[in-house]
Amino acid sequence: MSTENLPQSPDQPQRKPRVAVVFGGRSSEHGISMVTAGAVLRAIDRTKYDVLPIGITQSGRWVLTADEPERMAITERRTPNVEQLAESSEGGVVLPVDPANREVVYTEPGSVPKALGEIDVVFPVLHGPYGEDGTLQGLLELSGVPYVGSGVLASAVGQDKEYMKRVFTSFGLKVGPYVVIRPREWQQDESAARKKIIDLAGDHGWPLFVKPARAGSSIGITKVEDLSGLDDAIAEAQRHDPKILVEAALRGREIECGVLEFEDGPRASVPAEIPPPDAHAYYDFEAKYIDSTPGIVPAPLTPEETADVQRLAVDAYEAASCEGLVRADFFLTEDGEFVINEINTMPGFTPISMYPQMWQASGIGYADLVDRLIEAALRRSTGLR
Repeated sequence: MSTENLPQSPDQPQRKPRVAVVFGGRSSEHGISMVTAGAVLRAIDRTKYDVLPIGITQSGRWVLTADEPERMAITERRTPNVEQLAESSEGGVVLPVDPANREVVYTEPGSVPKALGEIDVVFPVLHGPYGEDGTLQGLLELSGVPYVGSGVLASAVGQDKEYMKRVFTSFGLKVGPYVVIRPREWQQDESAARKKIIDLAGDHGWPLFVKPARAGSSIGITKVEDLSGLDDAIAEAQRHDPKILVEAALRGREIECGVLEFEDGPRASVPAEIPPPDAHAYYDFEAKYIDSTPGIVPAPLTPEETADVQRLAVDAYEAASCEGLVRADFFLTEDGEFVINEINTMPGFTPISMYPQMWQASGIGYADLVDRLIEAALRRSTGLR
């Protein structure tokens, strides 16, 4: 869908496409979503698009927010929240549920609902459950509103690390050893569930990584060096998700690669390498976002290794039926094999995040990257495709 295809009344001049940037959300990645949104709001070409910032509070209320990206930054090692930018403590935003009507409405107790105009595309910069996991995508499909990024299935697969690995394995992509502990297993027989994890360590050694199965930004992850730390790690992961994933450590280099949708299909960026952070046990939340541990872009790989990881990144994108963008994370093991760790269907997207850095090194700057994603969303229809 191009600007020329936007609906116009006969007596109205042609209008710019209107982009709703949706951010915040109910997940533990609320603050990082806001940091991403600030960067996207700064980058959107206001001569080409009208912009409507919409925040989702941690309680799930949709609100109008100030269009002030400078207030969406990490300050004093703290991430921002939507409540700080909400224009009202009681008002709410309602998206259309009728595909024939894309008008957004603002409501406030005791006041007449106010129409805010139609939106043409949504740029959802939500991370984690209740946004990146297919839930928001399903709402937008029902509303008939195009949106940036993957659809319902790919978003759900990209959020649930268990099913992500199952999909990759079925398409011939190699994944590392892991076990899953579902909430019912833990509730019915903790000893048996714990034994699954201990058996994994017996087969592959310590350390293990204990993770929430459906979270991101390295939140809730613990590197467990021996049996004494296991129970605390399980409890920490379960604070974020009742289903947990436990992975054996892979010895090797951490390599990432971006995938971007072009008109003729997905293409891969130059890869990057994440070196072991000096002040952290692994590449955790603080290493990524607070201390901003720098990656190496492009990764020091041979031409053959670069071509391999780029091919595998596109294969992972296609295996999960992704759209728009993906960051694919791999380990390059000591025997020279790439093992896929995970994909992110809405990766960290600040200018210092790895995904934009990889595309910057590939010749596409941040503002151009944002524009390409919006254009790709406008080209697509909602519904089955």
